[in-house]
Amino acid sequence: MASFLETAIEIAREAGALVSNMAERRIPFELKGDFDLVTAADRASEELIVERLQSHFPAHTIVGEEGGQRDRQGEYCWYVDPVDGTTNFAHGFPAYNVTMALERAGELIAGVIYDPTRNEMFAAEKGGGAYLNGHRIHVSRAKNVSDSLVATGFPSRRREENINIHFYYQLAMVSHGVRRAGAAALDLAYVASGRLDAYWEFGLNPWDMAAGILLVEEAGGRCADMRGGPRHLRGKHILADNGLIHEEMLQIFSEVFAGRFRYPLPQIQVTT
Repeated sequence: MASFLETAIEIAREAGALVSNMAERRIPFELKGDFDLVTAADRASEELIVERLQSHFPAHTIVGEEGGQRDRQGEYCWYVDPVDGTTNFAHGFPAYNVTMALERAGELIAGVIYDPTRNEMFAAEKGGGAYLNGHRIHVSRAKNVSDSLVATGFPSRRREENINIHFYYQLAMVSHGVRRAGAAALDLAYVASGRLDAYWEFGLNPWDMAAGILLVEEAGGRCADMRGGPRHLRGKHILADNGLIHEEMLQIFSEVFAGRFRYPLPQIQVTT
């Protein structure tokens, strides 16, 4: 397994250097939907990653965001997001990363999240712990949501159907604050390293969260769906936290799912 992780770290660094070089040139972006952005950096990074993985592990399946194979086949499967946080990248906002994770027979066994803007490599392997630039990391020790800093995200596609604003508002009222940086993998890495106490989001793809889930769990945290069920790479939603505030987070979520709000959304006051 060490060879899997070491190879992933090496490839992620190479892809991150490519992305950084393209960021300096402020390359243009395209739309692949009404709001979803894609850039030449996404395509070039995925091409590099896929080529390197195939050369090292020719029998492995690779599932990538920008056109990689979608159907999982065989025992080993890599999930690849060549630029997680593409909208940030396209606008020059320094919160994006390269992320890769390896699944074996349905179990996550290795994952990396590389932030080239800060030269931070988050890495984890099953049973081996989670690390940031080679140093062991652990989730935070916050025991209450009221003492926590949490994070979430909002979708670019079908945003008018997303209900997350209700969850966002309730957590904003009871916690130290809710952050929305726009890069799911980094949010998960920050939970693993104790920079955030919890993170939740709707509608993520497997490549968005696979490495981050492994990082959180190997750092001592918990991952589940937002109703408390088992976490699933193809689930509708995800909650990752330090474990200590897990039940309290689920209680708040259950209230919102049921339409019970501790703090009603404020009404707009129009004055003339």
